[in-house]
Formats: sequence, structure tokens, C-alpha cells
Amino acid sequence: MEHIALLVALLGYLFSFGHTLFALGAGRFQPGRFNFAAMAIGAAGQGWYLSMRGAAEHACPIGNLAEILIFLSWSIALIYLVIGPTYRLSLMGAFTAPLVLVLQIIALLLPQTSRIAPSTGNPWVETHAAVSLVAYGAFGLACVAGLMFLVQEGELKSRRPNPIFHHLPPISALSMAILRLVWIGFLLLTLSFAAGLLAHLAVANAKFGFSILIWALYAVILIGAKAGWLAGRRCAVAVSLTFLIALLLLPVIERLSTHANV
Repeated sequence: MEHIALLVALLGYLFSFGHTLFALGAGRFQPGRFNFAAMAIGAAGQGWYLSMRGAAEHACPIGNLAEILIFLSWSIALIYLVIGPTYRLSLMGAFTAPLVLVLQIIALLLPQTSRIAPSTGNPWVETHAAVSLVAYGAFGLACVAGLMFLVQEGELKSRRPNPIFHHLPPISALSMAILRLVWIGFLLLTLSFAAGLLAHLAVANAKFGFSILIWALYAVILIGAKAGWLAGRRCAVAVSLTFLIALLLLPVIERLSTHANV
């Protein structure tokens, strides 16, 4: 059943991305219910898989790198499904689908190993790990909004904008979405640190340092945006690059968990 759940998720994201590419190539893309529904099916498939893994492990289903990547991609898709319609960023699904699709494909290609760290039975440990990944999901969607901002800016400067230009949200709406998503991720990451303290975790120095580095980078982005010296294109680039750094550090941080409680 786990394989069926992952297949449902894969097909959902694949249909969303494939439909977008076909429609854009035909020059008649209209953000609509199909893409949103396909993304919802993908997220439902991943949620189904994670619930089965959680029941089997009697713990938060992030026991190895494959599960972590699936949980992360599910978090990104879920936040999109909740946030996207609010900001009327229908085309965001076209940018989000490739990211979650790639993360799931990488997860499927990884060897199925045992849990990185054994379950401690401490609910604060599980909360710390799960909330951290949901925070990464918010940062991932902020990265998507940042890339959309850069595309929109390029189209605005172009004398012959592509058809996609007419379906992109205004620059101001994207700027607002980026900052709000970063704030959501930053607050969730801070809460995950608080849960870690309550769990009395024994954390490797390197893992703690990398985690604080990611937290500090996003703090600088928020401070810079508030001060006005990190806005517009600079903010979009900073958010996108910071998420790339966080994504590259994620396997390192989780590997260091083998020397700690989580």
C-alpha cells in the first residue's frame, strides 16, 4: 500500500507539471482547478504514505533521508494548498510542482535504510523534528515565490513578454508572499528549537551550528527587508539562495543526528 500511495503522489505532481508545460507550449495556459486538484492528489498520496509509515514506526515518519525528503515535499505542497489561493497565486502550483516532484523522485531513488535515530518516545523530540521540516516547507514555498518574482521582473523588462507574463501575479503580491512565508518558516523553526530545548536533546555541536546558521540567515533576510536594504530582487535572490543552502545542509544535519537523540 505504501508503494501505491507514493505512486498516487508521483502521478499527481507529474500531471500538474506536465499539464502546465503542455499548456504553456500551446500558448493557452489558464491557471485553473486541474493543476490545483492534481497538487491536492499528490499531497494526499504523500500524506497517506506518511500516515502508514508513522503507524508502522510508532513515531514521526522521518526515520531516514528518503522519508525526510517526502515529508519536506509534502510540507511544501500542503502549505501551497493552504496559502496559494489566499494570495491568488494560481500559477504558483506550476512552479511548486517541479520542486516537490524532484524531491520525491530523489527520495524514491535513495536506498531504504533503517531509522537515522531510534524513536525516543519523547513527544518533544518528535515535535522538534516535524516542526523543523514544516518550517523548511514554508522556506521552500518562499523560494518558489522568489523565483516567480525574478521571472516576473525579467518579463517586465522584456520588450516581448512571453504568454506566461499575463498569468503571473503582480510584483507587489509576490513580495508580500515571500516575506510572509519567510516569517512563517522562521517562527516555526524558532518553535522547533524551543521544542528541542524542552526535550533536553543532546545535540552534536556541528548540527547545532548548521541549524543556527540557517536560522540566522533567515533572520538577516527579515531584518534586511524591514530596514529596506534587502528588498525586491535582492530579497528574492537571498530567499532562493538561502533555501538552496538549507536544502544542501539538510542531509548533513540529519546524518549528524546519528550521534544525538534526534
